[in-house]
Amino acid sequence: MSGWLDQKVLSHRFQLAFTAVLSGLAVAGVIFTSQAIQRQIAIDDLKASIPDSDDDPGMQEIPNYTLIPSKATIQDDEDNRVAELAERARNGDYDPELIHEQLTRTSSFLTPKGVSEVRSKFVIVIGLGGVGSHCVAALARSGVSCLRLIDFDQVTLSSLNRHSVATLADVGTPKVYCMKRRLEAIAPWIQWECLNEIWTKDQAQRLLGPFGGIGGQKPDYVVDAIDNIDSKVALLKYCYDNKIKIISSMGAGCKSDPTRILVGDISESLEDPLSRATRYRLRLQGIRTGIPVVYSIEKPGPGKASLLPLPEDEFKKGEVGELGVLPDFRVRILPVLGTMPAVFGLVIANWLLMEISGYPHETGGGKSRDKLYDQVLAGFQTSEERLGRADGHDVVGLRVPISKEEVGFLVDEVFFGKSVVSGLTTRLVLVRWKPASEYRPDTKIQGQKVARVGIHELVCMTKEEATAHEQAVLLPRKQPEGVYDTPTIDRVQQRLQQFASYNRYR
Repeated sequence: MSGWLDQKVLSHRFQLAFTAVLSGLAVAGVIFTSQAIQRQIAIDDLKASIPDSDDDPGMQEIPNYTLIPSKATIQDDEDNRVAELAERARNGDYDPELIHEQLTRTSSFLTPKGVSEVRSKFVIVIGLGGVGSHCVAALARSGVSCLRLIDFDQVTLSSLNRHSVATLADVGTPKVYCMKRRLEAIAPWIQWECLNEIWTKDQAQRLLGPFGGIGGQKPDYVVDAIDNIDSKVALLKYCYDNKIKIISSMGAGCKSDPTRILVGDISESLEDPLSRATRYRLRLQGIRTGIPVVYSIEKPGPGKASLLPLPEDEFKKGEVGELGVLPDFRVRILPVLGTMPAVFGLVIANWLLMEISGYPHETGGGKSRDKLYDQVLAGFQTSEERLGRADGHDVVGLRVPISKEEVGFLVDEVFFGKSVVSGLTTRLVLVRWKPASEYRPDTKIQGQKVARVGIHELVCMTKEEATAHEQAVLLPRKQPEGVYDTPTIDRVQQRLQQFASYNRYR
């Protein structure tokens, strides 16, 4: 009997609990439905309050810039309505709750405080090709509310394989306005500054100045998505010298493996040709580290894309080797798989969002090479002491006129981190390539002994190869041409000539 009563009581309690749960769900449903209806009403009211444009719906006036048309084609009335909505939203006539709802997934990940940081930042993106356009689109969707776009180029048919938002209707229009027009339909509250011009050093103070001019917000970050080596190096140096935070994209052309893309310091980006050329220039100007870059460690190989041949008539124009990042860059077609620039741009945007919001993240795939440079420098010091001692000179306290930074430059940039003889990458040292008439230290400065050798006289070998080189070339005063085969001699000459060509940037 007691069991039967307990069962009835439990059954009654269960019914009460079940009824309470149903009631709670019903109330929650009413609340959420009410909120959704209110948001929709707010959106509808805002859109309905925008008057229809009296202008020709097929055209919209834009500022007149050199080499671009004075009008940009607009598809239909909806584009005009989006532009009207964006203008009102930028002026504050937009329900903040709608913005909060649109960014709710980002907020739940970065936290409300993190998203607040993102929304408060001013970011400048220079270069709106495949990399830059995808970076801007991701930043806009994620809440960055103040963007300055700088690009001198227009959308072309060949842009459409990698651009984030451009359509056929945008061909022939400036990329900066294409980006703004398309993204206004996604995040109308964003404040834009669109500069349809090329970045140049003499205009740096204006182009990288405060938003809206003097007294405005200073840039929190600059994104370098430029593919011209001169402009890229000038931009990076300007930002470095003026302590403006910047992240730079290295080369996405001829790349196909997104799993090989890394973010790290520019000193770590050893496999990328654009990065190598950039590091050359920066190191010669005293900048070795301190600039974060996105780069690929994918190696070229048989069957992989490469620069397409240069037509003979282009050679007749002259100086084709001085036109870009790689030889003949501006007049040769650089094959691009459209997905790769997109990944580069998204990686930059992702890194920026983590950095700005304070979300924990790690960068870099390489290890510091300072220890390697110290070992190479020590090996070179030992070699010079050995040569001087074998020549009958006092080498106690001998110093070598080569810094660790110069060692890093030679090893990584001139010899690509490999022995010039065998191509091996372990136990590397620097050694003289040709013998000197004597190995007597320079004692012109009282109390100092300095080896008489210049950075342009050195080559990179393994420790074992350097020892053999001393015995076969340096000590007996023989010329390398009588010891090494032709391919090795040619390889050394090519490396040393390449180094000499970059000396003009010092």
